[in-house]
Amino acid sequence: MRSLLITFVLLQSLFFLETNQVEAASPPNILFIFTDDQAPWALGQSGHPHAKTPNIDRIFQQGAYLVNSFTTTPVCSPSRASLVASRYGSELEITDWIHPRTEPNHGLKPDTVTWMKLLNESGYRTGLIGKWHLGLLDKHHPTQFGYDYFMGFRSGGNVPKDPTLEVNGKNTKLKGLLPDILVDDAIQFINKEQGTPFMLSLHFRAPHTRWLPVAEEDWAPFKDLDPQIPNPDYPDLNVKRVKKMTREYLASVASVDRNVGRLLQSLKQNQLDQNTIIIFSSDHGYNMGHNGIWHKGNGHWVLNKNPKPTPNIPAGQRPNMYDTSLKIPTAVLWPGVTQPNQMIKQTVSNLDWFPTLLEMAQTSKPDNLTIRGRSIVPLLKNEKQTEWDNDFYAEYSTKHQSKTHMRMYRTPEWKLIRDFLNPSRDELYHLTKDKDETNNLINSKDPQVIKIRNQLHQKILSQMKSIDDKVLLQQGQGT
Repeated sequence: MRSLLITFVLLQSLFFLETNQVEAASPPNILFIFTDDQAPWALGQSGHPHAKTPNIDRIFQQGAYLVNSFTTTPVCSPSRASLVASRYGSELEITDWIHPRTEPNHGLKPDTVTWMKLLNESGYRTGLIGKWHLGLLDKHHPTQFGYDYFMGFRSGGNVPKDPTLEVNGKNTKLKGLLPDILVDDAIQFINKEQGTPFMLSLHFRAPHTRWLPVAEEDWAPFKDLDPQIPNPDYPDLNVKRVKKMTREYLASVASVDRNVGRLLQSLKQNQLDQNTIIIFSSDHGYNMGHNGIWHKGNGHWVLNKNPKPTPNIPAGQRPNMYDTSLKIPTAVLWPGVTQPNQMIKQTVSNLDWFPTLLEMAQTSKPDNLTIRGRSIVPLLKNEKQTEWDNDFYAEYSTKHQSKTHMRMYRTPEWKLIRDFLNPSRDELYHLTKDKDETNNLINSKDPQVIKIRNQLHQKILSQMKSIDDKVLLQQGQGT
């Protein structure tokens, strides 16, 4: 009898051990929080004196902070296309934000393979709540690209209060503040069917303009604030306007943060926090008086008097590839993998999410599928790297307010921007000496600077050739 009891106990122990091993090896949940027009500088974690972001900061502090994270194109639609497909916007024929009036039929090609689709096919319950901006037609609908569930808006624009959103396939006028409505729905999505791993993309519209109204508690810290601004001495800067916009922008960021706090609390209450990877990122950076402009890659001057227009650049416009437009705030909190206050300094981009998320979800990449990114899992696991290329290539062909073909190559030390449509706009910056990109060295006579400029130019051409960039052929730049 004693031997039978011992055998039973041993078998039971083995059963529980095997069960725990299976549970430990099960794919994690993934919560991808994605803001709109979120500047890396607009966080308490990055040292902003006025930002109120304790909940977002917690993700950065408890996980890995990727301080050199970039977008391939500093505007909404092509950045989002690169995120989901790991291809450049020029490859996907989405090179600028999709205009709902002038491009009502334009969107992500239906045959585009996305990581959401692959995760869904591998058993994940997938959802997108919030902004899509990759096409209005049904063939461009998020559910055509791997999302089981969608609640939000297909276009790029909406309003911060009482929005019209697609709910159960129908456009519905809802009451309340947009960030709160989206997170209410996200909490419901997460709480549903907890036995199945989920991947939820939560795409806030904030802090995209319009910034107000926000909840009173989000506005209170800023309504009477005289904010510090980054560039108060910029020649002819409209300081009053920059300060007003700064107050409103930071309030919009605070509205996101409050709702991120609600979401984190829900995960903890449902005991999902230890098996959920939380990713925080944005589609691109933002300027608020930096270099005399506000907005993103299709920037606007914020001066008392605008520079004169040129044939392709209207007065008031300042298309750019500044780091303030290209850099994005990014953190990954992966329980059991990332370490508190982990700092990753290697250069990464939104192209890298595709292979990264597949590896996180233990999902294989189809053979012969072209993707441009590389998995950052080894960086998150703090594995020793034999090599990691920290150079970065980006592109932006503006076609709405301005007409440009900007192509950029960046190393940790130098950055070259070529505008193949407007060569007089070319720029070269020595980043290690000029991180704010205020001294354009493109016309320098220094032989060493000329050598670097030529080397970076060849790297741009090589990148354009590798992705079959049509601008190269149009501009006769084949060599």
